[in-house]
Amino acid sequence: MTTRCTLFIDGNSVKAKDERTFERHNPVDGTVASLSDSATPDDALLAAEAASRAFALWCRTTPAERRSLLLNAADELEKRSDKFVAVMAAETGATPHWAGFNVHLGAEILREAAALTTQIDGQLIPSNVPGNLAMGVRQGAGVVLGMAPWNAPVILAVRAIATPLACGNTVILKGSELSPATQGLIIQALHAAGFPSGVVNYLTCDPEQTPAVVESLIAHPAIRRVNFTGSTGVGRKIAETCGRHLKPVVLELGGKAPLLVLDDADLTQAAAGATFGAFANSGQICMSTERIIVDSAIANGFIDQLVSRVKNLPDGLLGPVVDQRTVTRCNALIADAVAKGARILTGGPGETTQMRATLIDGVTRDMRLWSEESFGPVKAILRASGDDELIAIANESEYGLSSAVYSRDTARAWNVAQQLQTGICHINGPTVHDEAQMPFGGCKSSGYGRFGGRAGIHEFTELRWITLQITPRQLPF
Repeated sequence: MTTRCTLFIDGNSVKAKDERTFERHNPVDGTVASLSDSATPDDALLAAEAASRAFALWCRTTPAERRSLLLNAADELEKRSDKFVAVMAAETGATPHWAGFNVHLGAEILREAAALTTQIDGQLIPSNVPGNLAMGVRQGAGVVLGMAPWNAPVILAVRAIATPLACGNTVILKGSELSPATQGLIIQALHAAGFPSGVVNYLTCDPEQTPAVVESLIAHPAIRRVNFTGSTGVGRKIAETCGRHLKPVVLELGGKAPLLVLDDADLTQAAAGATFGAFANSGQICMSTERIIVDSAIANGFIDQLVSRVKNLPDGLLGPVVDQRTVTRCNALIADAVAKGARILTGGPGETTQMRATLIDGVTRDMRLWSEESFGPVKAILRASGDDELIAIANESEYGLSSAVYSRDTARAWNVAQQLQTGICHINGPTVHDEAQMPFGGCKSSGYGRFGGRAGIHEFTELRWITLQITPRQLPF
């Protein structure tokens, strides 16, 4: 069954100005999963104008009003859980477990945003001017443009707009061309929750139209903040565009997450963490474990346990990858590694989007898999001797999003974690871990800025200096 998805502008579902549409095909059987309107720059202009008009009233709403609507939205999201599972499976191949988790965490993000509405505080700042009451005041910035990808389409789209809404901003969500109908369901939930017209707007467009639409939005004077989650290549272009227009942007980009197994690690726990971190959603998560860096002293025992776990993963647990391009990319990484001396321990090249969990041992610097993100179920095992070498290899990557360290000695693990060049590090836990209240983001080529909790308030508010002179001020003239 094909799901129809329209634009949502100023409280109304509308077609694109030129009535152009695009199809998203099921990655498993090739059928048409969704038919969506493809926005033009003219549609983008209408969305920006609607959001700008709505901001004038929305920014004056009370915390209680915003909290109530965000809580309603969380409930409405959960009411549509079955729809999300069906549409996510059709558009992205998501398993029911992964789709259900997306809905669960998406609702939690909305509830956390609701709690933040009364946490937007300021400060009194001592002034050297007698009788001068100086304050740092945070308030909504204006219209926020959020751009979310397909791999965790509910979680990441909700994250793009929930905290901005809590802070008194209006929003435009630009959905992924690979999951437009899935993310359209989020907009339906927010509309049903009662958000006023123009506060939430939604645009979809085919890849051909996307650059012009995004450029026109970032350039629009009403857009005051931008956030983007996706590939580093596209993120660089977004950053360049925001730089030209002096728009602050939060970027959460690619990763090559290392999982370090120290020589005193609990091998069973480490193997479990590596398996989950590497192959959840077929490795199509920004935090996915891409490099399993193990101390040579315990490598054989650890790898035996890891291989056993991976080989015994239930059929269908991983789900398909999103498209045949992913298959081609992963196969090329495998072929390059094997040609240069690496060994396939599990899985191997795929022919269809139903790829197998693949572990490759003996990966070295001259292999593409050493440095390139697979964003699929193909993972490298790297051996090193001692903590210093493990840390050096982990930090060699251009990316710096998530990482993990396994050790029975917590002080030792803490010292290692302190030296890793990543925005996130989990000790004795997998690289894949997300909670709505946590400061989420990376460094280096994984981007900058933070989503989540109070860190999100910092990103999506304007900090203003306001003074009140409470006694007559003596001026020099």
